[in-house]
Amino acid sequence: MRFAAILMAAASVLAVTASAQAQTPVKVKIGVLTDMSSLYADLAGPGSVWAAKKAVEDFNATNKSLQVEVVAADHQNKADVGTSVARQWYDVDGVDMIVDTPNSGVALAINTVTREKNKVFVNSGAASSDLTGKQCSPNTVHWTYDTWALANGTGKAVTKNGGDTWFFLTADYAFGHALERDTSEVVKANGGKVVGNVRVPINNADFSSFLLQAQGSKAKVIGLANAGGDTINSIKQAAEYGIVSGGQKLAGLLIFLSDINSIGLKTAQGLNLTSAWYWDMTDANRAFAKEFSAANGGKYPTMVQAGVYSGVTHYLKSVAAIKSAKDGAAVVAEMKKMPTDDKLFGKGEVRADGRQIHPMYLFEVKKPSDSKGPYDFYTLKATIPANEAFRPLDQGGCPLVKKT
Repeated sequence: MRFAAILMAAASVLAVTASAQAQTPVKVKIGVLTDMSSLYADLAGPGSVWAAKKAVEDFNATNKSLQVEVVAADHQNKADVGTSVARQWYDVDGVDMIVDTPNSGVALAINTVTREKNKVFVNSGAASSDLTGKQCSPNTVHWTYDTWALANGTGKAVTKNGGDTWFFLTADYAFGHALERDTSEVVKANGGKVVGNVRVPINNADFSSFLLQAQGSKAKVIGLANAGGDTINSIKQAAEYGIVSGGQKLAGLLIFLSDINSIGLKTAQGLNLTSAWYWDMTDANRAFAKEFSAANGGKYPTMVQAGVYSGVTHYLKSVAAIKSAKDGAAVVAEMKKMPTDDKLFGKGEVRADGRQIHPMYLFEVKKPSDSKGPYDFYTLKATIPANEAFRPLDQGGCPLVKKT
């Protein structure tokens, strides 16, 4: 009897221990690597940090299986700084996943480090389609948008509507080069012609000489292959030079809600742009925007910040499903296996090349008289279905696709 009692007691202790272990939350650490102080800070920056934390908060409200910590750092738009932060996070600080990272040069560097360390990179901020092309990785997921989608949205629409000669003002780094390349291919495929280009240093204040070259080209369309503060400055200065009033059209190939807010509707009205997300399209989007605005000084979220929320949500679901964040490639494999479904981006999928698939939208910027309140900037012109919005899977040159 005594021996039986001892066995029962031991079994009880083991059962309690096993139960406690089963209920111990999986620890997860997310690093938001972003631009906190320069030309991309409004479209990503502190708003992306808030979006990541909000995704964690909403996930934890219904799922207690994870214990999640969010940290943040400023990459300063320098690949070496971003790489240094990533190595510190991965090697020393126990970060499992990096998210956001506006600036394609930095993102491509993080893509490499993440694969080397077998962690996870969910990119929402950078645009280069090379991240799901020749430089695709089993550890990287590209959310939100990319240069191919932008080119096939804005570039195609503008060319088909008579803008058949183009001159590019291009940000002189990986993002600008990729956007000019992808848009040039679309222009030519739709019967247009590229008559010239000029490369412009990133975070530039004076676009006068570059705009004069574009004006002198006589191209019908001046394609702005830049973003953030560079887009804002180029559009404002183009207005000062009377470029649009002189008959040429500006094509902002990557325009964010924050850019329009800075430029103003009087100057930006009539611009066509492609976006993955807009705050005033669904009740869920509007609710998210309201919370975001209250926490971020009245600013409204961009597609990048919404993409951070969406990407982090899917990542957490995948970690919870396999009950570990340690093997980055395994987590990404689960992200590809599990359909994407969240309140901001709806249903979709992550393809073999790491590209997350969802519809894209072609918008036109409203006239001041048509705007009914803060950040009421866009009129929807067309919805690009998910199966048409991004580069076909077999055309990117991703080695992961060849193996499937």
